[in-house]
Amino acid sequence: MPPSILQERPVPSLLRQARRQLVSSGNLPPDLILPELTQSWMRCWSAGLQPYGRMPGAPHASGAQLARALEVQRELVAHARPVMEFLLDQTRETDSMVVLAGADGMLLHASGDPHFVSRAERVALRPGATWHEQYRGTNAIGTALTDDRALVVHADEHFLERNGFLTCAAAPIHAPDGRLLGALDVSGDYRGYHRHTLGLVRSAARMIEHRLFETRHDLRHWGGVRLRLHAQPEGLGTVTEGLLAVREDGLLVGASATALDLLGLTWSDLQQAYLEAVLVEPLDQLLDWCQRSAFIPRVVHTASGQAVWLRVEMGRSSHVLHRSVPQAPMVAARADALAVLDTGDTVLQAAIARARKVMGKPIPLLLQGESGVGKEVFARAVHDSGPRSEQAFVAVNCAALPENLIEAELFGYQGGAFTGARREGAQGRIREAHGGTLFLDEIGDMPLLLQARLLRVLQDREVVPLGGGKPVPVDFALVCATHRQLPQEMQAGRFREDLYYRLNGLTLQLPALRERSDFDHLVARQLHGLVHERALAIAPALLDCLRRYRWPGNVRQLANALRTACALLDDDESVIDWHHLPDDLAQALRSEDASAAGGVEPGPADAASDLRALSRQTIARTVSACAGNLSEAARSLGISRNTLYRKLRDMRSG
Repeated sequence: MPPSILQERPVPSLLRQARRQLVSSGNLPPDLILPELTQSWMRCWSAGLQPYGRMPGAPHASGAQLARALEVQRELVAHARPVMEFLLDQTRETDSMVVLAGADGMLLHASGDPHFVSRAERVALRPGATWHEQYRGTNAIGTALTDDRALVVHADEHFLERNGFLTCAAAPIHAPDGRLLGALDVSGDYRGYHRHTLGLVRSAARMIEHRLFETRHDLRHWGGVRLRLHAQPEGLGTVTEGLLAVREDGLLVGASATALDLLGLTWSDLQQAYLEAVLVEPLDQLLDWCQRSAFIPRVVHTASGQAVWLRVEMGRSSHVLHRSVPQAPMVAARADALAVLDTGDTVLQAAIARARKVMGKPIPLLLQGESGVGKEVFARAVHDSGPRSEQAFVAVNCAALPENLIEAELFGYQGGAFTGARREGAQGRIREAHGGTLFLDEIGDMPLLLQARLLRVLQDREVVPLGGGKPVPVDFALVCATHRQLPQEMQAGRFREDLYYRLNGLTLQLPALRERSDFDHLVARQLHGLVHERALAIAPALLDCLRRYRWPGNVRQLANALRTACALLDDDESVIDWHHLPDDLAQALRSEDASAAGGVEPGPADAASDLRALSRQTIARTVSACAGNLSEAARSLGISRNTLYRKLRDMRSG
């Protein structure tokens, strides 16, 4: 991106001298102020603006006009408001406000410290007012839109003297196709100027662009190819990644600013450049990777020779593979079911990648993990992604069935085999799974007697119903799951060793929710699935508490909590807050927060514990401020990335 205007603040006396000279001669002397500021001031002078006195004739929308503008920009406002709330929370008590403007400079939404908002309204810094440069002179919003760049306009750098009490930082917001949609701004009292504000605003604008891209190129509706790019593999799936939308013929049709930076492109290159001119690796190679090992990061090279990490995603309706790979429809479908589970956590991504490699092979899967991590959901996704997807998926919870019924439930029975048996008998769940997938949940709770019978079925690939009869051949893919540690159960004599080694073809450990790095993405996806008609967000302070919570019920507990919260939202609400939570969860969150904060004065023996708590809070705040970018967080904390990873693991396990 081009350098921002006013990286070094001009001397106030020189600014006042330049303004007087402009008024007296109509020109600005060279080298008195920065060239970019000179250009903006001269544009204002040419537009007939006078730097002194009141400003006549600036347009201001009526209530009805503002309502129409908000309706036209509904998508931008919907995605911007949660980010603005986050930005407002970061700048709270700094005598400032956060402002969203449309491409024409009209202010669409604003909020901030009441005292400063009152002062800002005196110069019409409020929704409905137009702050385009031609009406309000050099200002962060109007000049950012005119120059299409992020910038700061501080104090006397404003063309109009009456705006000199302001310090403003603004960044433009682009649609995925490059169209300028508006600008995001933080304005405050000039005495509170901070050089990091511009970086914060630029990051927030890119968060909005990221959400706009994800919505516009949602793979459920868009038929092209989506690329995720980052200089480091850990950056994929975070808001710091670059996003690129590629049409079936390789034409670049959408991007984020980060992707353009990585590839050395500009917004004007969209709809003009093809992928083959940007990356060394051809599109067919990327598609082949996607088919063979979807969602695994790969290294590619830009036209300038720079190595970047990339992940390829294909839309459901994409026809791009028909040209190069005949089996494309089946492969694309196989990628879809497990792809839904991938919201960016690297441990889960590795489990998905390993599961893909054994799909369709006679290798049983053993899923381990705490209750609620989604073992059955993962098993069903493996089934739906594999060659048996058209056949039955039969799930049996070994812990939920009474011991005297589980044998008949699994193996079936002949008519009259026992008291209460149906006259026609039952084929049993194992035979129901013939041709498909048998999922045995909580296999660690299966009684020992039945473990022996199951082992015989797995060895002989045939089942004998209760009450006798001929053995019936069966063919099924086997997936088992347990929250127990089966090696310990074997040592305790509660699980057969021979059955364990028959089940343990490939063991996958699914991470607990508190261990996952994709919490925000997981929440966003679940909210979108629960409420399609409007964009929802979680209040920043509450979201921070949810991130820190240990989630004993894992993803199941999170899903139930979000479902309840969405049901409690009023029709005009789009932000979930404390009063939308189930009472038990709200109480648990507050209790955990109080424990973390340490409600009593610590004694000497608690000093080490307090230091650890302070360290954890600092790490959590830094990672949150860096939007999940662990490399950036490590640099901010002054520690290595490996040290940060270790501390995060300790925090999750502690």
